[in-house]
Amino acid sequence: MGLKKKSKVSPNFNMSSLTDIIFLLLIFFMLTSSLVTPNALNLQLPGRKSTTPQSKIKPATVDIRYDGSYYLNNKPITIETLESQLVTYQQRMGKDAVVSVSPDAKSSNENVVAVLDILYRYEIKCSLMDPQ
Repeated sequence: MGLKKKSKVSPNFNMSSLTDIIFLLLIFFMLTSSLVTPNALNLQLPGRKSTTPQSKIKPATVDIRYDGSYYLNNKPITIETLESQLVTYQQRMGKDAVVSVSPDAKSSNENVVAVLDILYRYEIKCSLMDPQ
């Protein structure tokens, strides 16, 4: 009797096509990640820098309270008025304009970022104090 043997499928897996796909995905993600630029605030962290001389001009202070109120040099102010006041301060001081931002410990991050965004847009140097 002539019975045919069934052909068995080989359990071996060809890895070459899989490595090609992984290699192409790696190249794709490397290229796309280099094109993405993060939109973040450029903060200068406190530290010692011997190259920059200390300014003799007292910086303007912006206090942010827990209830969302803003104070410019200890005077209450709204966010819209704060922006116009900071623009005039920057025009008057030029590149020497420095603002110290002091948020309350319970203040909202949105309020702090709103002030930092204004300072970033008008290229005003700022220092962010520890929440009190």
